[in-house]
Amino acid sequence: MTENKKSVNISRRRLLNYGALTVASGALTAGIGKAAVSQTTNIPQKVAQNDISPDSSPEEVLEALMAGNKRFVENKRQNPNLDAARLTEVAEGQSPFASILACADSRVPVEILFDRGLGDLFVVRDAGNIATPEEIGSLEYGTLVLGSKVLMVLGHERCGAVTAAVAGKPVPGQIGSIVEAIKPAVERAKGQPGDGLENAIKANVLLQMERLKGSPVIAELIEEGKLTVVGGYYDLDTAEVSLVS
Repeated sequence: MTENKKSVNISRRRLLNYGALTVASGALTAGIGKAAVSQTTNIPQKVAQNDISPDSSPEEVLEALMAGNKRFVENKRQNPNLDAARLTEVAEGQSPFASILACADSRVPVEILFDRGLGDLFVVRDAGNIATPEEIGSLEYGTLVLGSKVLMVLGHERCGAVTAAVAGKPVPGQIGSIVEAIKPAVERAKGQPGDGLENAIKANVLLQMERLKGSPVIAELIEEGKLTVVGGYYDLDTAEVSLVS
């Protein structure tokens, strides 16, 4: 057995032990293993602008991610990893350097605002950027199996889901489940100085970060120094992402 295959087998055992994905059949287990092998053995460790390497620390990866947003804000986009060669390269596997939990809002196109291309970011999106079990499982996969070194929860200015939670009025259908997931953040933000909605949006980012860090899979990666979890706030007017802490 090669070292790569040993590494993949260890990753699969850890994933199953922590319950990162619910394995209902042997076929699904094989599918996860195939994806892990693909990303480990088939895809070259190349990323845009040579600003990230397999040896880059989570801090260096975060710096590179934020540098991409700076290029976008300054209208100096380099549009990396969008050519036919990159398409062919990532068709066989993926090794995204960062995973992002973002809002589904159409005004927050994650790869664009960070000036990144195909295969660079593992993006999970839902209204209100909330960490449900399904989103947590997806991000466990993005970090443990695919190897992302940064996990960012990205909220944004004038978020409709948080606005609804602040308003506290009845909402139709399953929208209510989103509002309920955000309500604890709204309570935390009450009484803080400044803009109430912005405070609630940032409090929601911090709340979802806490939920992600509650995952044993993600917590172990953090403890081992392989992953950093950060919060971001996207300004719709300026396109700037600022870190939330």
